[in-house]
Amino acid sequence: MAAYINRTMVQSSMIGGDSQLRSADVRTDNSPLQIFVRAKRRINDIFVNIDKYVEETVEFMTSLQNDCNIVNVEEAAKVTGYVDKVHAIRDVLQRDHMKVAFFGRTSNGKSTVINAMLGDKILPSGIGHTTNCFLQVEGSDDGESYLITESSTERQPVQSVGQLGHALCKEKLCESHLVRIFWPKEKCLLLRDDVVFVDSPGVDVTPNLDEWIDKHCLDADVFVLVANAESTLMVTEKNFFHKVSTKLSKPNIFILNNRWDASASEPEFFDQVRAQHQERAVDFLSRELKVYNPKDAEKRVFFISAKETLQARMQEQRGQPAHNGALAEGFQSRYFEFQDFERKFEECISKSAVKTKFEQHSQRGKQITTEIRKSLDEILERTQRMRGEQLNGQREVKDKLSFTKNQSELLTEEMKHKICRIEEDVQQRISKALSEEIRRLYVLIDEFHVPFHPEPLVLNVYKRELHAYVENGLGSNLRARLSTALALNMEASQREMTERIASLLPEDKRQMPLVLPRRQPFEILYRIDCDNLCADFHEDLEFRFSWSFTAIINRFARRQARRITTASYQQEIPSSIASPTDSTDSLKFVSGTSDDWSLATRIALTSVTSQGTMGGFIMAGFMLKTIGWRLIAVTGAIYGALYLYERLTWTNKAKEREFKRQYVGHVTQKLRMLVDITAGNWSQQVQQELSGTFARLSHSVDEAKSEMETDLDTIANTLAVLERAAARAKHLRNEANFLINELDTFDAAYLEALD
Repeated sequence: MAAYINRTMVQSSMIGGDSQLRSADVRTDNSPLQIFVRAKRRINDIFVNIDKYVEETVEFMTSLQNDCNIVNVEEAAKVTGYVDKVHAIRDVLQRDHMKVAFFGRTSNGKSTVINAMLGDKILPSGIGHTTNCFLQVEGSDDGESYLITESSTERQPVQSVGQLGHALCKEKLCESHLVRIFWPKEKCLLLRDDVVFVDSPGVDVTPNLDEWIDKHCLDADVFVLVANAESTLMVTEKNFFHKVSTKLSKPNIFILNNRWDASASEPEFFDQVRAQHQERAVDFLSRELKVYNPKDAEKRVFFISAKETLQARMQEQRGQPAHNGALAEGFQSRYFEFQDFERKFEECISKSAVKTKFEQHSQRGKQITTEIRKSLDEILERTQRMRGEQLNGQREVKDKLSFTKNQSELLTEEMKHKICRIEEDVQQRISKALSEEIRRLYVLIDEFHVPFHPEPLVLNVYKRELHAYVENGLGSNLRARLSTALALNMEASQREMTERIASLLPEDKRQMPLVLPRRQPFEILYRIDCDNLCADFHEDLEFRFSWSFTAIINRFARRQARRITTASYQQEIPSSIASPTDSTDSLKFVSGTSDDWSLATRIALTSVTSQGTMGGFIMAGFMLKTIGWRLIAVTGAIYGALYLYERLTWTNKAKEREFKRQYVGHVTQKLRMLVDITAGNWSQQVQQELSGTFARLSHSVDEAKSEMETDLDTIANTLAVLERAAARAKHLRNEANFLINELDTFDAAYLEALD
């Protein structure tokens, strides 16, 4: 322990037969008190980092509460609670110091011992009951000296401590009150090293020892019992420390036998008295209090003279030799023993303060950091688990989206071709049904029974009603022929679309109204606009004799035209044999023959009709000379009878039949021209219905794909948050390990090394 000696070494020299004793304070970094100073600085630095770490962790967990609900309210509140705890520990650490409490009976020299250690007469001392209350001496950071009472924060001059704490003054405080005296640190090395001295009233002046202990002694690192060497340890002094040992486990106690300078007057009893005091003190520490073994207890008992030491150090401060003045014999040994006490006191209080002040805080710091690290481990595990779940979900959504896109494209192409096939099939069915209805048009019109009259106004009404009748009749007949089959075909196609589309949707989307098939069967709107179709129809209700020369020639011409047309088709040359030139020539020949015949017929008809009566007379004269007048008369009679019969039967009924015949011919001709167009328009309704159904169903697939893409974006954002959270949690966890290692290093350097 010699390396820790930091106090004065007394050198003596004999000059002119006189011995001059000088002392000098030598301050080194190896001072035992520097252990506490360095430990305090180090643990404060560690807790500054812990404070920042806890605040960063709280901020991190608070952000995780808003992101993905990674942290629940209880976990965040638990970590948030550590902020105040760390702040409280930092406040305590900043106030922590090494505290030594001096106790003893009245006038045993407690205040003098403190003054001697401080090197100045700061506390009141003298004859009688000098200390009336607790006086605490601690270092002042601002270099000023002042005092503060327990009931006030006002600074008072140090000179007033004599009035507040001296028992002989009229202004007295209660024995348990505390007066804090702040003394400049540069004037005392002990104060500079955060040592706090507590002076107490005599333990024999009040029975309230428990109150003293609870109020001022529980945080003391060292207790110094100042005994009077002119007497022995009293029961009052022993009782006090018995009470202390019941409240504190193994308190650090020094026993100073003060006023040992009185032994110089009786040198013959010096050794015996010292041995007696030593034995009783060791017995008290080892057997009664059981805080030390006898060997260690011997090192805790000292024989000093505080008054001589204070006088010597005040002489040194004035630049005079320490031994000046009326000093008893043996001063040098007593001074050395006082310095030995200071050295062992410094070692003891430094070790004790480091252990008592910092061990608990170090363990608490480890506990807080370990709890936070445990929470971070749980968060890290949770984020990794959530990340795995999100990755699996992302993979599933991507696969589902890819499958949906591919199947949607394939289904779209398939349905396009199928709709085209259905449209063609419907068009063929409609064309066939419409052609059949056109062939049966005369039956439909024949069933139209409305009074007929050739009067133009009545006839116009008749035609409008006939138009409506034909339009409704054709629509009804076509509907009866096609609606059931088309409805079943449409329903089957729409059901197939719905089932195929529904298979691409999530389960919760398959019952949506857009996906469900329509409840009412599809019907084509069969409408033929007869008003516009027959707008150019002009009936001819004039009487025309069916056996007139014009009629006969017209019938003959039509018959010949049909025969020639048929022959021309039969004489058509196969395309594989005939050359393009031959085909063209043959077609020209057929066309030319037909045109020539039509021209001849028209010329004949024109010449017959244009000659009029003259032609009739010529014909009659020719027949008269050829066959005779009787046959001509009979033939004329029959011809006239036929004419008369037809003329008499040309009634409104006949006119109605002729009107219907002409109407059927006109409508049939018009409808045959529009069969393909009409069938295409009507089949277009089927195509539009199926395309609309598929588009409506495809829209639900597009919405599902959009939702999946939105889900992928959400998952990507969540993964980014989880990755940042995991990285931050790892960083904070590593920082927690670093802080725990720092505290372990602190324990090894300052706590375990003391053991």
